Amino acid sequence: MDFYVYMLKSKSIKPVTYVGYTKNLRKRIILHNSGKGAKFTRGRKWKLIYKEIFKSKKEAISREYYIKNNKTLRKKIKLKYL
Repeated sequence: MDFYVYMLKSKSIKPVTYVGYTKNLRKRIILHNSGKGAKFTRGRKWKLIYKEIFKSKKEAISREYYIKNNKTLRKKIKLKYL
């Protein structure tokens, strides 16, 4: 089964981003937008702006950690989709 690393951008005046991983990307985005996702994402509406596919959970978690902690890469992806 594939795992996805994804980045969401909030649909607000001052957009913020959220990075996560999941097995079912479509279901996860629905959860985030319904207020049942991660605590940080509650109360906002989100748009998928970036995704990568991995064959193992370990690879996905490693990439998620890298993107979350690489502010330069995160900003570059965010600015590409403003």
